[in-house]
Amino acid sequence: MSIHDEARRGFGASATAYERGRPGYPAEVLAWLVRQLPLLPDRTVLDVGAGTGKLTRELVGTGATVVAVEPVAAMREVLERVVPAARVLDGTGEALPVGEGSADAIVVAQAFHWFDVPRALAEFHRVLRPAGRFALIWNRRRVDEPLHQQISAIIEPFRGGTPSHQRGEWREPVASSGLFAHVAEVEVPYDQIVDVEGAVDRVGSTSFIAALPDREREDVLARIRALAEDAAPPLRLGYVTEAYVYERRS
Repeated sequence: MSIHDEARRGFGASATAYERGRPGYPAEVLAWLVRQLPLLPDRTVLDVGAGTGKLTRELVGTGATVVAVEPVAAMREVLERVVPAARVLDGTGEALPVGEGSADAIVVAQAFHWFDVPRALAEFHRVLRPAGRFALIWNRRRVDEPLHQQISAIIEPFRGGTPSHQRGEWREPVASSGLFAHVAEVEVPYDQIVDVEGAVDRVGSTSFIAALPDREREDVLARIRALAEDAAPPLRLGYVTEAYVYERRS
């Protein structure tokens, strides 16, 4: 079982900032997922790459049995504390620690672009029951907004080759795998309201920023703090929440 080195280092160093600074998901999209998967009290759902449980906490409210799979120990520690109703396991999308045909649904929030997609799809097919479904969800930053543009100007020089869902590289392997059929997708505008510390935590939880050497990271976050203070909080960070659902083929 392996994990991208930058994800391991960055998210391992930023679990607390991730919990404080990352947005949740709009009620409209959560209700849509419940209907599409569907999530019911007699069903089992895996939350893969669960992080600190930003989506996990919403899943437990459906009454379904929730198993959260997360490879980064620091993230699991937060997850176990904030979502005690979920069963939390160490694992990756490419090596799920559950048996064949043991899940009715899988969700992946903010993480699928980190996966080795062909290997993950084979695992999803293995653990899902016949006609089981998986959902992918991301909060996509509205990079056309001035505040996001200013943030991007500070952080993008450090991105390098960090995987990003906005590049869409995950799409073709899903479409060509033959293992799953596309069912539905949705996009919903969503705003996150933050104060200065929230803005700093939001950027500090970004993998390639969290993985920087201490001095460089602190310089970046000081620039974000100054930007947030000048922008007169509370600040609105705009997103588009996008979700996709696929169904297991026999």
